[in-house]
Order: sequence, then C-alpha cells, then structure tokens
Amino acid sequence: MGSTLFVQRSGGKAIDALVMEARLTGKVAVKKLSKEELERMLPGVDLRGALLDLGGPRRGASRLIETSVEEFCSKLEEGKGAFVVILDGITDPHNLGAILRSADQFGADLVLIPERRSVQANETVVKVSSGAAQYVPMAVVTNLSRAIGTLKENGFWIYGADMAGEDSYETAFPPRTALVLGSEGDGISQLVRKNCDHIISIPMQGHIDSLNVSVAAGILMYEFRRPRKS
Repeated sequence: MGSTLFVQRSGGKAIDALVMEARLTGKVAVKKLSKEELERMLPGVDLRGALLDLGGPRRGASRLIETSVEEFCSKLEEGKGAFVVILDGITDPHNLGAILRSADQFGADLVLIPERRSVQANETVVKVSSGAAQYVPMAVVTNLSRAIGTLKENGFWIYGADMAGEDSYETAFPPRTALVLGSEGDGISQLVRKNCDHIISIPMQGHIDSLNVSVAAGILMYEFRRPRKS
C-alpha cells in the first residue's frame, strides 16, 4: 500500500500547489474529497485541507488488505462461489466499522466502497471493527456501476437492499452473490439500483420502518450464509 494524499476539493491555491508537488513525485496518489469526507478520516483533528497517508499502520493498527475488483475476480477459481458486500455511500465510520465486523464473521470475500461520498477505512473504522478490518479485503472504486458490471461479467448476481424488496427470508442466493447496501439516509442511489438484478428486504413488525444500516447488513449477511431447506 503506497502513499496517498487526501485533499479537500476546491481547497484553494495552496492545496493545488500541494497536489502538483505530489503528482510530480510519481509516487504519491492523490484523492480529492469534500470537506466533510476529509474531516471524517480523522475526527476532531484540524487537517487544514490535506492529509498524507504513508500507507503504514495507524497508531498501532494492522495493515489493511486492499485490492481491486479486477484483481479479486481474476483470482476466483472457476466454478467457485464468492460473497461481495457493496456499500453505496456509507458516511458514518461507526457503521462501516460495524459492517466490516459482520463481514468478517459471515465470511465476506470482499467489501467494495466508492472513493467519493463515502467514509474510508480510517482509525475510527478500524477501532469499531474490533480488528476485523485487517482480515476483510476491501476495494475502493471510482465508479460503482462499472465495478458492478465487472462483477456481473464474472458470474455475480447483484442483490440490493431496500424496504420495498422481496422477502430476504425466502430468497435463494446463488453461489456468487453481491449484496448492495445504501447510505444511512437515502438508501441505494438510483443508478446503482438500476444495476441490481434483485431487490430484497428484511421483514419487520415494529413501529418504525427501517433499521440502522450496519444492523441490516449483519442480518442480510446471515441470510446469505443461512442454509436453506430443499
């Protein structure tokens, strides 16, 4: 994992100069984020529009497992199943950490998150995951729809989570399944939803009509692993 310079989008001339210097080295990747996204990487720290990640462990945290969708698919054995969790705009680091913890427990093979409008795997995420973040491979992508297309080309069926979907309890998941979970407030984006093969939901009987996204993720991951009766 190499060095990455995270900068605030439209950060001004000083940030533009910093980006130019980073790119001239040829060794530092540059990722532009909104002010809110950047602040979520290290809550409570005044980053002044930029954060350099040297790629090493943070404050004793173990190194994360990073890959790409293409690399992940290229290593799949012919005829072998796999389980991918796709997060469409999760912005709360506590939710991402909890989802990674469930992903580890239920054997997810890959967690896929977008580069923009999403929290990244920062110190808070690693801490909330209780160490699970170091065991679950993650891929950060610039275009979720394109990544979903790559998964489909490699035999995956895409299941989006939404309250208006089919009963997940009755769903027979195929060996290669990708589960899409949307943002805490808006759910799955329309563009990503169009790329889903099926929409599923968790049957509920309470007085409120939704679950925290990390709770829903854990339930649906269990549903994928739960043995079905013939």
